Amino acid sequence: MWIVLLINFGFFIIEMTTGLFSVSMGLVADSIDMLADALVYGMSLLAVGAATIRKKRVALFSGIIQIILALLGLTEVVRRFTGIEQMPHFQTMIVISLLALVANSICLWFLQRQNSKDAHMKASVIFSANDVIINIGVIVAGLLIWLTDSMIPDLIVGIIIFLIVIQGAIRILKLAK
Repeated sequence: MWIVLLINFGFFIIEMTTGLFSVSMGLVADSIDMLADALVYGMSLLAVGAATIRKKRVALFSGIIQIILALLGLTEVVRRFTGIEQMPHFQTMIVISLLALVANSICLWFLQRQNSKDAHMKASVIFSANDVIINIGVIVAGLLIWLTDSMIPDLIVGIIIFLIVIQGAIRILKLAK
């Protein structure tokens, strides 16, 4: 779990930095998701060996954090749709997302090997599986930006990422019951 936490926090920093410099909502959205995941993994580490009720509380809090961050992100996507923005740098989006895809695939593999039935660990697997899907989405958005010379694919992938985050959060909240 420590490895997964460090990978997610490291990629939060990398994706946020490159997302801001490349003007990519997809990378910024993924970085926010990575930060939420890192916080959740940290909380999950606190729940190891704890009573079932505490583990469920960690899953509940994790789901709530995900929803709040996703709603904030959706607000930024709407703002970018209505404003004049620079074209995202699709090359940066693709390269960083390919690296993040490898990192998230490793995280998912580590977590699935645990084969835990605890709510906080199931939540962690959900987060990592979502991250793999999200990375593929950002790569596709980068390719579409290149092909269409439009920033719309980046904004659409930003919306999709935040909706995936909300869907995952709802699944986690159900696990916390």
